[in-house]
Parts: sequence; C-alpha cells; structure tokens
Amino acid sequence: MRNDQSPPAERPLRDETIDGFLGRLAARVPAPGGGAVAGLHAAQAAALLGMVARYSTGEKYAAHAALVSRVTAACDDLCTTAVTLAEDDARAFTAVTDAYRLPRGTDEEKAARSAAIARALAAAATPPREVICTALRTVELAEELLPAANRNVISDVAAAAEAARAAATTARINVEINLTGIKDPLVRAELTEAVHRVDVITARADQITAAVRKEIAS
Repeated sequence: MRNDQSPPAERPLRDETIDGFLGRLAARVPAPGGGAVAGLHAAQAAALLGMVARYSTGEKYAAHAALVSRVTAACDDLCTTAVTLAEDDARAFTAVTDAYRLPRGTDEEKAARSAAIARALAAAATPPREVICTALRTVELAEELLPAANRNVISDVAAAAEAARAAATTARINVEINLTGIKDPLVRAELTEAVHRVDVITARADQITAAVRKEIAS
C-alpha cells in the first residue's frame, strides 16, 4: 500500500536494502516504479539461472562444462545489466515528470516543453526496451541449460523463466505507456519491435516451465 511520506535521501538502487527499496517503491514519488521492478525481475531471472549453472559443475557434468561456463558468465553479465537498467529507469522517469513541470505560459515555452517531454519519453522507453532484450536472452540461456542442468535444481530454471517473463511483460507496459507520446517514427519502430518480442518470450517461458513441471511430476 502506498503512503504519503517522502522517502529518505536516495542512494543507488544496487546499494539499497530490500526494505529500503520497497519503502521507496511504496512512497508517493514518481520513481522507482514499474520500470525499476521490471529490471529487478530480469536481474533475479539471470541470478537464478546463474545459480543453477553453478550447481551443474564437476565430474558428473564434465561433458557440459563449456556450456555451463558460458551460461554462468552470461548470466552474471545480464544480472549486472538488469540492475543498471532498473536504476536507469528510475532516473529516466524522474526526467519525464520534470519535463511535464516546465512552464507553458507562452508559445515558445509550450514548444520547448513539448520537445522536452518528447525527448524524456523516448529516453524513458529505452530501459524497459533493453529489459525486454535482457529477458529474451535469459530465456534463451534457460533453454540451453535445461537439458544439462543439475536435476536437483531444475525447478529454478523454470523460476528463472517465469521471472524473465515477468520482466518482459512488465517492461512492455512501460514501453507502451511512453510510446503514446513519442512521434519520431524511427524510435516508435524500434520500441514497437521490442514490444512484439514479448509474446515470443512468454511462449518460450511457457515451454520451459511446462517441460520442468512434466519432469518433476514424473
């Protein structure tokens, strides 16, 4: 439930405690919001998959050592990227609210304000667009790792896929809400392409989860 108290002075999201972040998320302030949450969903997805990879090492998994090493490194990079995107989103959305507060008393001010809003919206749509790309890459890695993964932790492959799905669908909403105010056809095309990838991500996440559930039920 949101409250009306302003949060304490902000610190980088990556340095925040869970309670501290949730307090900021629940506060009546423009950011962090859904875009930052999408980034953290993506970070959790990559971290979970990295954990599965680290449990899939040793003599028993020697035949898959190269795959596991590659997935581990990729997941670590994706996790770092996703946290950065969460932070970027919070900053970008604050810029949008600042642009809407610009004066509009004269025609010149109105034009400057409109241009600033357009720039801010385009910038705000960039982090969630990149979150979608990160989620897709995580799902791809989950597909690769699943056949070789330690069977004791395959439920976490599905959990990673579900977290990636949540990242993608949450990011899609944040792209779409900014897309309505963006007129640049090239920017709109790039964002629309990213939005269209989300259905692919959800379908592939469904397949991963279904495969894991079938295996653990047998």
